[in-house]
Amino acid sequence: MNASEMATNLEFASKIATVVNLFKFEFPDARSDLKPWKNDPQTRELVDPDSIDIGFHFPGISKSWQSRSILIQIRFYQDPLNGSRRAIGVEAAGFNHLGEQWRLSTVENWNFVGASEPSPQIGEKLKQFCQQTLEIFNDDNSES
Repeated sequence: MNASEMATNLEFASKIATVVNLFKFEFPDARSDLKPWKNDPQTRELVDPDSIDIGFHFPGISKSWQSRSILIQIRFYQDPLNGSRRAIGVEAAGFNHLGEQWRLSTVENWNFVGASEPSPQIGEKLKQFCQQTLEIFNDDNSES
């Protein structure tokens, strides 16, 4: 879901803002987009209600990123027994005018797959960002 729709309380909104600021600290040229999905019936059918989706856009196409836009999806699991909600993974994908160029998932093996991939330096920074994002949302046992 769009990050703007998931900011339902102060704590969760603060964590979303922290993630955005963390990305922009590492990649200052990025412009954040808290509503990367259109609000139409077709798109709504595809949106995962157990994720927070944030887009980041760069001016022009970056050779080090091999993309112009990055979609970050923070995936959650809500335990039906105790009601706790935890971030279980981060998915990142890079897009340019040809479509998706690469994908990274922390749920599997943390490797890039796709037609191209970011430079090793950018790739490592992105993996660190993903690890920090998981820590931000799982830093305590409170419900979000």
